[in-house]
Amino acid sequence: MKHTAIVALVVICSAFFSTPAGMAEASKVPDVGPLGDDAFVLELDALCGVGKKLAQGCQAIREREIVDASMPPWRAIGRVNFASTEVRQHCTGTLLSERIVLTASHCLYNFPRKSWIPAQSIRFVAGYQRGAGEAVSEVARYIVDPVQNIRSRDFRSNFSQDWALLVLKDPIGRETGFLTPHSMDTRELEGTSFLLAGYAALRPHVLSVAGDCGASENSVDHRLFFQKCSVMHGDSGAPVLAHIDGEEKVVGVFSGTVSNQSEFLSISIPISNLGTALRLELNWESQ
Repeated sequence: MKHTAIVALVVICSAFFSTPAGMAEASKVPDVGPLGDDAFVLELDALCGVGKKLAQGCQAIREREIVDASMPPWRAIGRVNFASTEVRQHCTGTLLSERIVLTASHCLYNFPRKSWIPAQSIRFVAGYQRGAGEAVSEVARYIVDPVQNIRSRDFRSNFSQDWALLVLKDPIGRETGFLTPHSMDTRELEGTSFLLAGYAALRPHVLSVAGDCGASENSVDHRLFFQKCSVMHGDSGAPVLAHIDGEEKVVGVFSGTVSNQSEFLSISIPISNLGTALRLELNWESQ
């Protein structure tokens, strides 16, 4: 692969504590043992960190365009929220139908407790901005890559498997609309420009668009997109969008980044990776 010099693995998920007291409480969570050897390692973002590092390297995030999340097509994008007594976190998700939301699977894993988050503890807020959303639904269940065992305490995945489909209790996509998924072939990748829309932790209450993704390169096995979108914590699960046939279509889902001292790349999963699971859910929904 072209980017063999890149060695730092970074998984981006916006996990933060509400108060210093909350942070102290989280530290008391019992350690239930080590994760599996092939689990993701949760590390700091390579472009824009959090906490004391928030002022470092974040100009590209600040320059992202803030869009009106109450207007189409943006209202089909929203926040995937989870809260417990110890931790609150959010990621980004996208409605692909009336009930199905695309996001990243590591957003559904509680790293402090080393356990999968129950579906009933997750909320999706479509068109979220400044404390309110266009529509809200609880999650009835979710589907992840077959490599995962959500009954275990391990998160076993690599970038190409880091996707999830949330099945909502309520068909809020009827109200907000939804975006069309599209599998791109190699020919289509050439000359296509891409956008990424997410709730970056620097501005978690507004939807902002990274328009600096540039062209996309495929991994050798065609199971990953390499781009240069300005991304950080909170953007996990964000849609990679391409303007096709007069509309914005979802061609991938953002997972994380890789970097070394001279290069930074965002990594997304093509829609084709989850094609079978998505088709099954769409068929089930239509019945």
